[in-house]
Amino acid sequence: MLPLSLLVATWLLRRCFHPGSPVMYSMFGVDRTAHADQCAQWGRNMGSDSPWALLVMGDGSACRGVKAPGYDDPRAPGFDDAVASALASADVDALLALDPVEAAELRVAGRAPWQVLAGAARAAGTGWRAELLYNEAPYGVGYFVASWSFD
Repeated sequence: MLPLSLLVATWLLRRCFHPGSPVMYSMFGVDRTAHADQCAQWGRNMGSDSPWALLVMGDGSACRGVKAPGYDDPRAPGFDDAVASALASADVDALLALDPVEAAELRVAGRAPWQVLAGAARAAGTGWRAELLYNEAPYGVGYFVASWSFD
């Protein structure tokens, strides 16, 4: 059985491509404890001579209030603001600099996947356009939706 995040990713990908289209995709989960350098290397290895796309899924902090799954932590809004800023500006350096220890303490599920994204984006070169489409914390958990495209 697929983890919920990969199940949602499968659903999203199947909605984007018509049956029989010549698009191949694969999915993998990234351990939230993976080291930033390892995540970046995985991202660098994804590029190819063919066009490619990434669907990256991961939550922000889960400590945004007393009813949050991780209870309230005053560091959580600042951490999520830094992530939102990095996603909004395609700032790969900021994503790669996210602290794994702080992310774990704030119950951030997206740190490692965002660092895979940063590695892939850096390998592809400069010229990324980014747009932050959603940045909220319902239920005390930070959620972001961003779109990056390469010029």
